[in-house]
Amino acid sequence: MWSLARAPRPRTLAGQFLALQVVLLLLVVAVTSVVSFRQSDADFRDARGARLRAAAENLASTPAVQQGLAERTQPLALAFYAQQRQDDVGASAVYLTDTTGRIVVTTDPTRSGGRVDLGPGDAGRGRAWAGDVTDLGDRAIAAEVPVYSPGDASAVPPVPPEQVGIAVVTEQYPSLTERLRQTLPDLAVFLGVGLALGLAGAWLLARLIKRRTRGLEPAEIADLADQREALLTSLREGVIAVNEAGTVTVLSESARELLELPPGSQGRLLAELDVPLRVLELLLGSDDVRDAVAVVAGRVLVLNRNQVVQEGRPAGTVTTLRDRTELLAMQSQLSARESVTETLRAQTHEFANQLHTISGLLELEEYDEAGRLIGTLTRRRAQISDFVLHRVEDPSVGALLVAKTSLAAERRVELALSDDSRLPRLDADLSADVGTVLGNLVDNAVDAVAGAESARVDVRLTVDGEVTVVQVADSGPGIPADRIGEIFDRGFSTKPSDASGRGVGLALVQVVCERRGGSVSVHNDGGAVFTARLPVTIEDPDARRHPR
Repeated sequence: MWSLARAPRPRTLAGQFLALQVVLLLLVVAVTSVVSFRQSDADFRDARGARLRAAAENLASTPAVQQGLAERTQPLALAFYAQQRQDDVGASAVYLTDTTGRIVVTTDPTRSGGRVDLGPGDAGRGRAWAGDVTDLGDRAIAAEVPVYSPGDASAVPPVPPEQVGIAVVTEQYPSLTERLRQTLPDLAVFLGVGLALGLAGAWLLARLIKRRTRGLEPAEIADLADQREALLTSLREGVIAVNEAGTVTVLSESARELLELPPGSQGRLLAELDVPLRVLELLLGSDDVRDAVAVVAGRVLVLNRNQVVQEGRPAGTVTTLRDRTELLAMQSQLSARESVTETLRAQTHEFANQLHTISGLLELEEYDEAGRLIGTLTRRRAQISDFVLHRVEDPSVGALLVAKTSLAAERRVELALSDDSRLPRLDADLSADVGTVLGNLVDNAVDAVAGAESARVDVRLTVDGEVTVVQVADSGPGIPADRIGEIFDRGFSTKPSDASGRGVGLALVQVVCERRGGSVSVHNDGGAVFTARLPVTIEDPDARRHPR
């Protein structure tokens, strides 16, 4: 098999610009040459055509020529006049023909008796004409003027002049070789100057672009773009870059999915996209952000934003997004296990103290007092269990409330279930979600009031149609008014936030509620009052998305 070898392409930016300049310059030279040749033809036709026509008119108006053509005598005299006109204007040939174009006299003896191409003119019918014809096989310009006989005004009757022939003066166009010989010096100068300017322009342009591209060559820029694309595709964390104008310049597929942005979001203004207000503030801010928590479409996202500074000026921000929803779910399960452990520990401590008291009474043989103490403890425990289980039929939620009551009592906090609470037995998924919400809200409330006088937490569980309502109120100082609108987005908690992930319980509550199509809210009424609403069935997440 045969293959055509390709010319090696320049690898440097300057080389590519120079090659482009040379190609463009050659195209300009070619176009200029064509235009120049056409202009040269037009100039030659205008300038030489006028002179040839003047020569033909002079020849046609010569009396000897008129008389000779009329009588067809004195061919040598006619040839003399023709040669004289040819020498005067430097024509290629001069012809004296009859009205049909048959040659009578010519400066070229080899053409005698032949015919001349008269072109589209009307010289045979008495009209002078000048234009292009074919003479001796070559393109030539010709001037054709009719020749009239002298006539005889004195004759009776008078003899009027009549056309007896045509005076034709031709000149061939210069050949291509002659034209190139005339224009080659100018073209060489033009080409040289153009190449010099092209070299200088290519070098300056390449230097400017390399400065803008940090000295990278085109192949290196392409490799860098491919590597960046591969890197953004392989990252599980989302990456989004926003410039100073608020336009999304970089958007990884993971970030697009986490923020639920439509395809083609890169290159658009962030404010035009369907992004929650809190996320919009985090992405467009100017200060650095560390581990900020936001809830988007039922997901808990942790955002870290860094400002990009270029040449001492801010050039935008780069933000990474991590999905901590599953981590928070695991943390909720661990918190539930920890709560059970703490409850068992508290009950063990309480039972140990009670057993020590009973053992002492028995050793003192105070059997009646021991019996009364046992009866009192039994009735108290039964009262708590009966009060809760009479209003809460779901065993998991009821057991959680009993355990939380003992744990709160150890911290000297009174945990009370409202008299109007009513909760039927729930399905397994809803029961687990209600337990997660109730446990986190109670833990936050107990932490908020622990150590205060008359510390109290009130719980209310009801069912409003198809929605389970969980309300937890505490006697603490409440939520600061300026933070009520952001406590769920930020994962606010009354507990101090640390590396273990504390301080995200409220965000988990919001995620659980939103996942079921419900909501959670907070207001102050002598303390913080949290109200969570959990529908019985989980909605289709796609049905709750904002229209794009």
